Amino acid sequence: MTCKTLLVHLDDSTHSAARIEFALELASQHDAHLIGLYVVCQDLTQPMFLHGEGAWAAIREAQRDTHLKGAQARFLAAAERAGRSVEWRAPAGPAVETAVLHARHADLLILGQYDPDDPSSYIAHHFVEDVLMSSGRPGIVLPYAGAVRSFAENVLIAWDGGRESARAMADALPVIERAKFVTVMTVQRHQGSEAPAGIDVAAWLERHGIQAGFSAVLKVAGVPTGAMLLNMVADRHIDLLVMGAYGHARAQELLLGGVTQLMLQSMTVPVLMSH
Repeated sequence: MTCKTLLVHLDDSTHSAARIEFALELASQHDAHLIGLYVVCQDLTQPMFLHGEGAWAAIREAQRDTHLKGAQARFLAAAERAGRSVEWRAPAGPAVETAVLHARHADLLILGQYDPDDPSSYIAHHFVEDVLMSSGRPGIVLPYAGAVRSFAENVLIAWDGGRESARAMADALPVIERAKFVTVMTVQRHQGSEAPAGIDVAAWLERHGIQAGFSAVLKVAGVPTGAMLLNMVADRHIDLLVMGAYGHARAQELLLGGVTQLMLQSMTVPVLMSH
């Protein structure tokens, strides 16, 4: 995989500017084309539209153009400051379906974690999850809390030997090729099991020019694997976590695996996910 087309999701939230700056820096590193995709909430029952009785539709129509033009101006101004040529898109249509369609034409997505304290960060129910699971493209999800001060210098790869995990690691190759430290981490359910996996993955990475160490920790009873990963991220000063995104469909509703869901809710550093 190469990163020649990046797509960053833009909205009206306070975190959109940070995603733009992050995406521009990543595009510069990879000499990549950057698409700014402006997709906002279309659901009139959500809090950002509830300003008064009978005013929902009017407010939506009156504010959409103003917000769109403002978002476009901020994106293009940031690109000009960075000296990058970019592409702006603000397509109409349902939020998730529209984002998924455009995401499929990119190599890598830059998305933002939902912030429950910022109503404008709500796009659709499980927006980030649905885009990751349905687009077939890897995505870097940025946490809403705190600035991203370093990225992909100290990388942790969560490895469980599954298809999603293998896909995420392969998709991450161009992003982690300049990392100073890469660790392949396996969470063992039983003492002494799965130990060779980290060795094999580290050897595979070395053949791609990436020096990586490997480690294994024993699963702690009663502690979710996602919580263990979050602790490792903090203890090791990780600035990028690479992991597979797990889920399955049931009655047309996307249900995420426990680790994926916990990470999207509680991430503290950027997470590269792939399904």
